[in-house]
Amino acid sequence: GGLRKVRNPSAIFLSRHGEPAPGSVGTVAREGTRQMLIEIQALVDATQAANPRRVAVGFEANRVAMLLAVLHRHAGLALHGHDVFVNVVGGVRLGETAADLAVVAAVVSSARGVALPRQLVAFGELGLTGEIRPVPFGEERLREAAKHGFRRAIVPQANAPRQAIADLEVMAVARLEEALVALG
Repeated sequence: GGLRKVRNPSAIFLSRHGEPAPGSVGTVAREGTRQMLIEIQALVDATQAANPRRVAVGFEANRVAMLLAVLHRHAGLALHGHDVFVNVVGGVRLGETAADLAVVAAVVSSARGVALPRQLVAFGELGLTGEIRPVPFGEERLREAAKHGFRRAIVPQANAPRQAIADLEVMAVARLEEALVALG
């Protein structure tokens, strides 16, 4: 049949399981000039080893280690006795820092054993001092999320839209602590 147009490329990278599962959250990544909805998964598990494992697939492993240190320092979530696995669904490799907040949300969800709502999307860069930094094309990312049925978004305060986006509740946060409260 030759090449066929993919009408919704984001659907490839989003979960299809029935019920929400702990350690899973959506994010909006930018690939070239296009926004793509992608699922980030995390698994936090107690370890018996002297050195806990930090494994990342599709995301930079050193960045995961840094995000875990920020979580410990600014949110009091110590994972030094746990293995942490982070996966970007669909084999995508994320090079931008916009997925930081989604990675942290997935890790916290897994560590707590509490599923996040399926219709939640998160993006933003996490700084070493616990601040949530803005990312380029924030409004475009939010519009793409709303177009694909997401109803809640946690974003950096500087990425809050100037006008409301239909059917999308946007929670703009400035610090990691605020983001964790918004997660519930």
